[in-house]
Amino acid sequence: MTELLYTLVVTHITIVCVTVFLHRGQAHRGLIFHPILSHFMRFWLWLTTGMITKEWVAIHRKHHQITDKDGDPHSPKVFGIWKVLFQGALLYHEASKDKSMVNTYGVGTPSDWVEHNIYSPHSRLGIGILFVLDCWFFGLAGLLVWLVQMAWIPFWAAGVINGIGHFWGYRNGETRDHSRNISPVGIIIGGECLHNNHHLEPANPKLSRRWFEFDIGWMYIVILRSAGLAKITQAK
Repeated sequence: MTELLYTLVVTHITIVCVTVFLHRGQAHRGLIFHPILSHFMRFWLWLTTGMITKEWVAIHRKHHQITDKDGDPHSPKVFGIWKVLFQGALLYHEASKDKSMVNTYGVGTPSDWVEHNIYSPHSRLGIGILFVLDCWFFGLAGLLVWLVQMAWIPFWAAGVINGIGHFWGYRNGETRDHSRNISPVGIIIGGECLHNNHHLEPANPKLSRRWFEFDIGWMYIVILRSAGLAKITQAK
């Protein structure tokens, strides 16, 4: 029971860091966070995903530039739904090899000492440390906990959002792409399942648009803003 609770909590923190920091904050500049909180989220993502901020941001920005067309790094209309759903992380990895694209679309992301000397060059060190910690906490069961953590973002974010979010669901408005809202209740994936809403207003950090839609990521943003830890810079 302890292992399950721990896994649910830590994977949820990771999802929150992805949606509010990487996506709404870094990629679309809809938010600015207090430096201490910002660095905590960078550290947490390094520890639990090994993702490099500049690469993730660049790939996502390019996706918005040419959504669902040839050149989109992860569109099911280009690669097929099953490839994006189950191999979304591999598509990200392939796209990250294009250093010219990363430098072009990744401007404005963190470029301090810790980024250049720890996070970017040693992106796998974090998940290695996490493996040791999980096994230290839970013994052999820690291996399963770690595997779930490693699969969480690749499946839910790279697979479900990028795949199903452009394949199946309802729409609140017409866009030039195939974006869909997978579910009106965005808890498990931090509100990112309101994907059509996002493509209607990419810079808006609030993803819900209708009364029955719930974006838990926005709830956290409101709490952080009230605590003086976040500032909203775009229309909401």
